[in-house]
Amino acid sequence: MKKDKQKVIDEVWTEDHVRSFLNFRPHDGSNEDFHILLKAYQSMRADDFALFLGMFTEQQRDVNAAGRDGRTVLAIVSEHRNGSAYADILKSAGAA
Repeated sequence: MKKDKQKVIDEVWTEDHVRSFLNFRPHDGSNEDFHILLKAYQSMRADDFALFLGMFTEQQRDVNAAGRDGRTVLAIVSEHRNGSAYADILKSAGAA
């Protein structure tokens, strides 16, 4: 890695950066709410994800939206070794 290209770890996200995830759109015809939630989970730390989820639910989006395989983001997160904090955040927002 070049000296001027250092890896960023624990970047502090602004509220606008977190909010920008609400604008993501799927390119494969999958459920929009599922796609947005999954991308947020894959990109954010738990605290940022909790902030995002508040914004997501304020827009009355579906925390139980399913992907093409029928699984929800909660189902996917629950399978991950380090996903328990995210699962708890999803459940507190009404995910089942």
